Amino acid sequence: MAQFNGRFIGSIVVLTGAGISAESGVPTFRDADGLWEQHDPMEIATPGAFRRNPDLVYRFYNARRSMLAAVAPNQAHQALARLQREFAGEVFLVTQNVDDLHERGGSSQVCHMHGQLQASLCTACRRSMHAHGDFDRHSSCPACGAVGCLRPDVVWFGEIPYYMDEIEARLAECDLFIAIGTSGLVYPAAGFVQRARGAGATTVELNREPSEVAGLFHHRRQGLATTTVSALVAELLAG
Repeated sequence: MAQFNGRFIGSIVVLTGAGISAESGVPTFRDADGLWEQHDPMEIATPGAFRRNPDLVYRFYNARRSMLAAVAPNQAHQALARLQREFAGEVFLVTQNVDDLHERGGSSQVCHMHGQLQASLCTACRRSMHAHGDFDRHSSCPACGAVGCLRPDVVWFGEIPYYMDEIEARLAECDLFIAIGTSGLVYPAAGFVQRARGAGATTVELNREPSEVAGLFHHRRQGLATTTVSALVAELLAG
């Protein structure tokens, strides 16, 4: 068990957002040069958009999936993996990101609440599978053989994130909640700080700029994720 700000910490929940992967070269959605600058989210990230123009949606997500080969995990990803390895208590990592940088950075457990770029979901048999390269409306499902039924296994606007029951349970039990690189605009993740704080947890935000819910955190540290995350992990492990 570690100490943080004079309090003993036995369990930690970490939430990560686009800011932690931005330093690896993964574009964020809301920055001035982010993904939404080139694309209207209502045309590429909703079930209705997929029905109206599946070819556009396939191209967008195939390109994003291919981009992952050109990026690598950074010190922040690696620091969280170290925390999972060396912390004496529990560390539950939940991410809004659909990339695989936490896994490649060494994390042994990652809860992808918004799905994963490197997975496809069959709308016929409801199986989720690893996506080996590009797929489109002419592709067949490896599990059931249905043609034209594969979609990116990512959570779009208007859909319910994955693993919410487990996340809620972890938030209700944690001693420390840490949010890293999140905007505080997207719910339900933006409400996690209230859930954790209401259950008695100490809350910390690490961000380049204050999020929309920064005022709800007990502690706020501003700066790049590679700096702030590494420092906090070292502090927790030393304590």
